[in-house]
Amino acid sequence: MSDLTQDGFLDGRLLIAQPVRGYRSGADAVMLAAACSAERGQSVLELGCGAGVASLCLGWRVPDLRLTGLERQANYADLARQNAQANGIAMRVITGDLAAMPAELRAESYDHVIANPPYFLNGTCASDDGRTEARHEQTALSLWVDAALRRLRPDGRVTLIHRADRLDAILAGLGARAGAIVVLPIAARPGREAGRVIVTARKGARTPLRLLAPLITHQAPSHLRDGEDLSQQSADILRAGRRINLG
Repeated sequence: MSDLTQDGFLDGRLLIAQPVRGYRSGADAVMLAAACSAERGQSVLELGCGAGVASLCLGWRVPDLRLTGLERQANYADLARQNAQANGIAMRVITGDLAAMPAELRAESYDHVIANPPYFLNGTCASDDGRTEARHEQTALSLWVDAALRRLRPDGRVTLIHRADRLDAILAGLGARAGAIVVLPIAARPGREAGRVIVTARKGARTPLRLLAPLITHQAPSHLRDGEDLSQQSADILRAGRRINLG
């Protein structure tokens, strides 16, 4: 893949190569990593890992994880491998489709599965095919949730980030197969509706759902000036690599 930029994540602690005109990960991938409660020595599978941003942010925060990424687009899978090597974080990346799970992954189970599924059901597609495939839902969200649950060991945890208006589909996909569900709404500014949600659930658990107070990403009610105005909590996550504690 040509025409790449080297983008700093976690205040430059990670340098990630991403395509200039293709799909480019941002704050959502960092927040997904921050919400994963993986501990040293555990295994983590990322479905649709792209260039590897979420897994590598998680690997930077928690040492000695067994990281695996699954990515359908071969050029992005190659980028994820290169980014892992360049940042000194061990990560196995498998090229394949979660809707036709590769045999080597079907034989494995994980402590954690994380995913940032494509957000858009319809609308104008990007001119770049890779960006379109990463942003527009070609595999149903229910299949993403099903694939995550199938790859989890008993009592393992799935963590997803998605648009707030798809929360119903995520909960329907989890059904009776997972519990201890925690929903964290994410709103851009005080007083605004949540545009994103982070959802985490434990396979086989039966404890009730918890809805947390929203995470507000920017301090001011509106954009008042040029420059970044992240809330302190958001800055701790996006710049310092702090964990989002979902309890």
